[in-house]
Amino acid sequence: MATKVAIIASNGGLFDAYKVFNIATAAAATDSEVAIFFTFEGLNLIHKQAYQQLPMPAGKEHFEEGFKAAKVPSIPELANMAQEMGVKIIACQMTMDVMNLKKEDFIDGIDVGGAVTFLDFAQDANVTLTF
Repeated sequence: MATKVAIIASNGGLFDAYKVFNIATAAAATDSEVAIFFTFEGLNLIHKQAYQQLPMPAGKEHFEEGFKAAKVPSIPELANMAQEMGVKIIACQMTMDVMNLKKEDFIDGIDVGGAVTFLDFAQDANVTLTF
């Protein structure tokens, strides 16, 4: 039986995105079954426009050159990699309703669901993380 990794992404910054997608792709690379539940500001990480321009945290601008030098993939590239590796991406329906967002506002291939959708996956997860 494969390891299950359940991730909640509720923060929308650049470093948050790297944490979420790095863990998700690493877990998927080890044949784990992975689901990420994006809620509140975390929806920025999969929003068609927002995920292309996530802000560098204040005072951390010097990391920009480091990311380039280390050839770290962009967030859109990492999101695409995650999906290609079978990571399940779930956008929170309630948050979308509150923020007046539609499925079309997000990258292709996502699921939309409520907390119960995520809990169904997470109830027997071996690892649960929140970012």
